Amino acid sequence: MKTDTKTFPMTRSEEEWKHSLTPEQYHVLREEGTERPFSGEYANSKEKGTYLCAGCGNPLYASEAKYESGTGWPSFWQPLSSESVETRDDTRFFMNRTEVHCARCGGHLGHVFEDGPKPTGLRYCMNSAALKLEKSDK
Repeated sequence: MKTDTKTFPMTRSEEEWKHSLTPEQYHVLREEGTERPFSGEYANSKEKGTYLCAGCGNPLYASEAKYESGTGWPSFWQPLSSESVETRDDTRFFMNRTEVHCARCGGHLGHVFEDGPKPTGLRYCMNSAALKLEKSDK
């Protein structure tokens, strides 16, 4: 994982992360990787529920905030709360973007952009591998 001085409420050794995550989840959450567009489990999902961090189970997004952005990744216009996620600048690959991380374990989730729908105008573009859907009938 990218070097960061931030300490998160939930920590594990890299060996523990490797044991508890699939190789793809580890690549995305711990190595800040990105899955291919239109390849993730939740890219086209319309199921109801709450999207949790696949690393630690932290509730991140409500299915009601999910929308079809056409990008090939699950997109949300807001997180469940401002305490669910944290952001930081990402200047890798000669781009200026804003990375989104789980506020509990620090896992890399994706990026947020300012081209989303109302009411926030934000597009939280997440990796399916970083998420786990807790389904509900609502």
